Amino acid sequence: MNDAVMGAVQLAGAPDYRHALLLSDVVPAAAITLGAGDILDAGATARALKLGFDTEDRVVVVALIDGLGAELLRARAAHAPFLRGLLPDMLPMSAGFPSTTANSLSSLGTGMLPGAHGIVGYQLRDPQRDVVFNQLTWDPEVDPEVWVPDATMFERLTAAGVDVVSLGEPKFAGRGLNQASLRGGRFRGSKTMAERVAHAVEEARAPGRRLIYFYWGNLDKTGHVHGVDSWDWTEELEEIDGHLARLANSLPADAGLTITADHGMVDLPAEARIDFAEHPQLRDGVTGIGGEPRAVHVYVQPGALETVHAAYAETLGDRGLVMTRAQAISSGFFGPVRQSNLERIGDVIVICHAGTGIIDSAHDSPSALALIGHHGGITRQELAIPLLRT
Repeated sequence: MNDAVMGAVQLAGAPDYRHALLLSDVVPAAAITLGAGDILDAGATARALKLGFDTEDRVVVVALIDGLGAELLRARAAHAPFLRGLLPDMLPMSAGFPSTTANSLSSLGTGMLPGAHGIVGYQLRDPQRDVVFNQLTWDPEVDPEVWVPDATMFERLTAAGVDVVSLGEPKFAGRGLNQASLRGGRFRGSKTMAERVAHAVEEARAPGRRLIYFYWGNLDKTGHVHGVDSWDWTEELEEIDGHLARLANSLPADAGLTITADHGMVDLPAEARIDFAEHPQLRDGVTGIGGEPRAVHVYVQPGALETVHAAYAETLGDRGLVMTRAQAISSGFFGPVRQSNLERIGDVIVICHAGTGIIDSAHDSPSALALIGHHGGITRQELAIPLLRT
């Protein structure tokens, strides 16, 4: 990230789950539009109504563009004429903490905050087996419907008579996170965005009340590999903008399109990273490491909490926020946390400030170490996400 962009990165603090518009409100808002508002409790209804969805729509298309942070979109709006035209009416929303895909998609799919649905990071410990596993690639030993046991919003909408269809990569159908937090309804797989747009239009023109969930992940992948301060990221945004314009222009009059994201992203300079291999004290008393470079879950041996907390606080200094699990929860980072989800959260939580991340060159793959763009933290560039409607 260049110096000008770096200087604009601002810490946002813990997400404001009480007052901010949230990703977890999007599908409840669609439920009200589609005449299924009775599946919501009074609190969810009140929050969802703030999004102002058109109650006349027969079809709601929710397009989630992975990695399309609100601050990134504003900065590159000149390259996205269709999205730029929607910016004057954009509602600012917040991702939850951590600002990462597994958490955000679970909030979207369940209508719950992180502490309730329990997908509170990219990599988490399964307390039953004391094994840390990746929430996106999953672990075959973990039953997704036990890991996230509540009925998803898609299941609840289907039970209420709304046809729900998810559009995404074929490899995600019925697997891992999709089965945990986004199960319910039908799934249609596609490889290209053009094909996905065609599926969305076909579904929207079919009779009946319908929620169409449209996921596209290439912008996030491009940002990870090339950085958000790259022409590659901008070119991917340009391509996405064209496809979304065609989608909007092809939908029937009684279909509404909502465009949002799961998080933003910041570039992480190689020289600003803290490497476990160079700081062995960060391993002392530690049983496992979860999370990701910008938001780390540290799992600690019994009796070592104070020592581990002190080691991280001393090493990070003013480059991050180091909290115990209890401090992070009481500060509201996860929202209310269910008892069954407590031990998934690290005994120590490390949130890196702008430009800093924690890596492990001794164990991370070369491809992971080469990544430039990262997210998970609490800068506005990571937390702020758009809500755009046509």
